[in-house]
Amino acid sequence: QLQLVESGGGLVQPGGSLRLSCAASGFSLDYHAIGWFRQAPGKEREGVSCISHSGDTNYADSVKGRFSISRDDYEKTVYLQMNSLKPADTAVYYCHAQQVFTGDDYWGQGTQVTVSS
Repeated sequence: QLQLVESGGGLVQPGGSLRLSCAASGFSLDYHAIGWFRQAPGKEREGVSCISHSGDTNYADSVKGRFSISRDDYEKTVYLQMNSLKPADTAVYYCHAQQVFTGDDYWGQGTQVTVSS
């Protein structure tokens, strides 16, 4: 079964760091663009960062300079390094993969990130 599994979420103090992982099961992330999204209670899901199949990256203004996306296709994993975390970063974080040629896409189940002192 094709699946994306997020991990690495948890509780962290403001100013702290977390690294989220998105692992592909049953397929390779080659030729997939990967995005990280988040959704806080009462708010719409928003894009956080994305990385193309060739390695080009983009970031939402709210996380620019603090978050970094990277991919390890050999290990079928994409990462979101989150530094200088703020309470406003509290949300469920989801990864999304889209095959660049077919448009097939997959969502992970989400991982909770809570930033609180």
